[in-house]
Amino acid sequence: MSCQQKKTSPSPASNASSCCSSASASPAPSACCSTASKPSSSSCCSSNAEQTNSPNGNSQAKVVIHPEMTISEILSLFPNKAQKLSYAITSAGLHCVGCNAATWETLEVGMLSHGKTQNEISGLVKKLNALLDEAVDLSTISMTQRATVKFMHILAEEGKQGWGLRFSEEVAGCSGLEYILDYSEKADADDEIFMSHGIEIHVKKALVKRLMGSEIDYIDGLQGSGFKISNPNARSSCGCGSSHNYYD
Repeated sequence: MSCQQKKTSPSPASNASSCCSSASASPAPSACCSTASKPSSSSCCSSNAEQTNSPNGNSQAKVVIHPEMTISEILSLFPNKAQKLSYAITSAGLHCVGCNAATWETLEVGMLSHGKTQNEISGLVKKLNALLDEAVDLSTISMTQRATVKFMHILAEEGKQGWGLRFSEEVAGCSGLEYILDYSEKADADDEIFMSHGIEIHVKKALVKRLMGSEIDYIDGLQGSGFKISNPNARSSCGCGSSHNYYD
């Protein structure tokens, strides 16, 4: 059993038509807010933004996820949490997360076309925003307790107790890069070592700057299981959340 995690999201639909396409006969240009709710003289998301204070005391808008956003917008606005967000959307019954999905369809339209209620839509939106609010430790690279337990279980199965986890990335996917998790018996000379819950995480020093602050989680559910990466440095993501890059 290999720990290598090249794709951590459920497979996107291979068909170019979306499983939600029945609700949208023809694509419309993707926009942050629907035409009916778009303010005339301010940012298209201003009606769905909360005011927060920056470290210097200035007030700034905090963009939140709302039902009128498309799945494509959600993943593009929050590429740092794309893997967790795409998993949550899929687990809610929307299997339209993918590079070939109907990206013009809003979260609300997609959920309604799958027979979901307004309460279920509100619950999903609340869950997605809760994922955005999860704390990030920018000073290290870490694993959650769930990920640690799963990794140690895999090590025991493979007879590799005491080994560390290698965290890296490779050129792949629509957005350019995919995260890679693998076994690491010992750190190399050009590695930086991060400790998390008693597990050594080995990262090449050349990759530390762009992977710093990443959190490795493990999610187990009916819609698929796997390690999910949150990386605050990611600036773009593909439609299924499995690949990323560091430029807009």
